[in-house]
Amino acid sequence: MAFPKDFMWGGAIAANQYEGAWLEDGKQPNVTDVLVGIMNRDPGIAWNEETGKYELALNPDKAYLSHEAVDGYHRYREDLALMAGMGFNAFRTSIAWGRIFPNGDEEEPNEAGLAFYDDMFSCMRELGMEPVITLSHYETPLHLLTEYGGWSNPKLIEFWRRYVTTCFERFGDKVKYWLTFNEVNALFRMPFVAGGVLTITNPADVTKPVDSTTLQDQWDAYHNFLVANAQTVKIAHEMDPSLKVGCMLTCSGVATYPRDCNPVNIRCALEAQRNNVFYFGDPFCLGIVPAYLKRRWRADGVTVEFTEEELELIRENTVDFFSFSYYRSTVVDAEINLGGDTSGLSGIDNPFLVDKAPQPWGWPVDPDGLRYTLNVLYDRYHLPLLIVENGVGLDESLGEDGTIHDDFRVHYIEEHIKNVAAAIDDGVDCRGYLYWGPIDVVSAGTGEMKKRYGFVYVDRFNDGHGTLERAIKQSYYRYKEIIESNGACLE
Repeated sequence: MAFPKDFMWGGAIAANQYEGAWLEDGKQPNVTDVLVGIMNRDPGIAWNEETGKYELALNPDKAYLSHEAVDGYHRYREDLALMAGMGFNAFRTSIAWGRIFPNGDEEEPNEAGLAFYDDMFSCMRELGMEPVITLSHYETPLHLLTEYGGWSNPKLIEFWRRYVTTCFERFGDKVKYWLTFNEVNALFRMPFVAGGVLTITNPADVTKPVDSTTLQDQWDAYHNFLVANAQTVKIAHEMDPSLKVGCMLTCSGVATYPRDCNPVNIRCALEAQRNNVFYFGDPFCLGIVPAYLKRRWRADGVTVEFTEEELELIRENTVDFFSFSYYRSTVVDAEINLGGDTSGLSGIDNPFLVDKAPQPWGWPVDPDGLRYTLNVLYDRYHLPLLIVENGVGLDESLGEDGTIHDDFRVHYIEEHIKNVAAAIDDGVDCRGYLYWGPIDVVSAGTGEMKKRYGFVYVDRFNDGHGTLERAIKQSYYRYKEIIESNGACLE
């Protein structure tokens, strides 16, 4: 296998799906705390006529599993030890913004939150794992949406600057690899969580769901994200040139195949890549606001303007590496509207894919699409690539022997890792593979525990009951073999 000796092997999780303790030690709610699955269009907030603002209003009939999640806030040391047992040399998680600045707009940080991550990152280092840390993984403080409208408001750029500066100052000696905004290119599919946007309008005046946002709101957020990302790179490099800042995009949309050789379908595939991936990748990596967006802005009836100073900032402060998630491919036809969820885009079925995961969520399995995606991204951006999400969710339960024989997960990781090796042999500079998620966590998309990704099982269920005890699945040992051999056991 073609893996370099310093290849980063590990796994990835997110604070909002793993930690729980949603209001502990000063933390305040974030956008995912008021949802049961981020594809949900009914967040637990309500308009208060007296204050003229949205306020927290959770639905008592819903189970918000992320509030306790899998209790990682209190169990991270034992969980990280399990990860180290597989041989991980890297581990990705996120900092919950609301643990550091509970409402997002405070002048001073919350010391309890800083101390928590100080210890977590020290623990990773002690166990031989490089921390790969996401600054915002669907965790914008709710107050920033209800008070300011979220990322459509340029005020958030200053709040963000204060937050990232605090993180770099406090954790820069432990964390060298930073990711800015997780899957921010899902902005238009999931504006409330991926875009952190809320139109502050009395719902009595509109007929749309509470999380509806205008296209102008969303494109204003796009503008502000580009500026904030560039400022993050600038702040990090000025503070410590050894810090590496990368973007993180959902790149399943890169593997968008035309249905046939009809030129219209081929162009549709290109537009899907541009409109779902490259429109963020190009400014983050190349420092340009793409010209192809002007047509889309006209079609959307919006005005998006950058000052010369902002364009210079974006041009001069591109990311150091490109990290991404990949779960599936899709097939596009000009006559069919593309859908999408947390896995990426969804079009029509691909008759050439032979594998189908034995699970009810319906995502096609396309390991070759990962190799294709790696090649496309490297050809376009010529930056080191880091796979920070790739995995399969299965409906599982413990067997009589106290473990889970997850043969399909073993097959899944083997085939995807083989294609990573093939891409490296193609000449792609891929630096690591961080599987999502190595321990069962609350599903981001559906808000349930039933959808399990882990090599480690957690005893918790959709109705909230469970002991939270951990158990090792058979895939744990296979991934351990792959890591120990640096992929050679797959030859």
